[in-house]
Amino acid sequence: MKIGIDMRAFATKRTTGVEIYAQQLLTHLFLQHPQHDYVLFFNAMKKSTLPDFSWATTHAHVTLKVFRIPNKILNIALWWLHYPKIDKLLGGVDVFFMPNPNVVALSSGCPLVVTLHDLSHVHYPETFSFKQRLWHWFVNTRMLVQRADKIVAISAHTKKDLITTYHISPKKIDVIHNGIAHDQELLTRNSPEVLATKEKYHLPYKFILSFATIEPRKNIKAILLAYNALRKQRKDLTVALVIAGSSGWCSQSIKRAIETSPFKEDIFVIKDVSEKHKQSLYVLADLFIYPSLYEGFGFPPLEALQTNTPIITSHNSSLPEIITTHGILIDPQRPEELLLSMQELLTQRTTRQECLSEASQHVKRFSWARAADHMAKLLSA
Repeated sequence: MKIGIDMRAFATKRTTGVEIYAQQLLTHLFLQHPQHDYVLFFNAMKKSTLPDFSWATTHAHVTLKVFRIPNKILNIALWWLHYPKIDKLLGGVDVFFMPNPNVVALSSGCPLVVTLHDLSHVHYPETFSFKQRLWHWFVNTRMLVQRADKIVAISAHTKKDLITTYHISPKKIDVIHNGIAHDQELLTRNSPEVLATKEKYHLPYKFILSFATIEPRKNIKAILLAYNALRKQRKDLTVALVIAGSSGWCSQSIKRAIETSPFKEDIFVIKDVSEKHKQSLYVLADLFIYPSLYEGFGFPPLEALQTNTPIITSHNSSLPEIITTHGILIDPQRPEELLLSMQELLTQRTTRQECLSEASQHVKRFSWARAADHMAKLLSA
């Protein structure tokens, strides 16, 4: 079977949840199902903007086809003229898979499978820039999922959201949970890699960690409010705050909130953390917090659980489904709830132990190998 795959999700060269999803899923798909031929579609006017696809193209049954069409011209042609047909550009395929929504034009007989991560742009448009909102309007997710033959939802919540918001038939949607890496050696506080990371970023011994793009939807201002209140109320808790993540839209107001904090000397902002250092930061942290306003899945809380780090996250969207009982769930719109939960997990050993009970077994449920097998069946159906 010849499967076409849209690789334009990698065009931003940023490591976000979408890129992690696409690379991990496709890596396992190529390894576990070599009986299929995979043809990858990418468009880049300049060679310098081509991402590193060596992780994919080392396979004999994977072919990368790069086209040199100016992106604005290609997007307008796909949107307005419904041309060129991407499956024809690839030499004809039996099915076309999009790991993330984008503008697309396909021949009438070419089945389309698309992954929908969330509908945050519908429910929280105020947390997106004008340019981002314009792009979502241009892509027209509603029309795309209605045209798709099959939709992959990364959580049961996303499936329910598609049904209620876009009135999509449940039969058309398959839930395939994301996975996390299980093949890496789990580190401890005394591991050389962990000690090296602590020294690299000049981190204190005791800190609260949050991994998130610095933008409004990740609710970082609530983290700062709760942290400031914690330090004011509990002078005996000398704990720092580490925010790790790249800058997103409207990050300046968040940076100003950090600069005006009376405890700014104990707030560390680390940008563009590599996968090499990410696990070490989880291991070093006393507590992980993730009070996002909306998530289609949410990798960071699961990654924290894998390192046996207690978590606080939001009681909304997909997060209760993914975390279940292995963390404290709070209302992200109420920083006082976050404050109380932070105090409890920092001071109550029993609560920490209850949250982490059987967490390692829970995390194992989320497997890229399992997701790839499910995806292969869906694409070849």
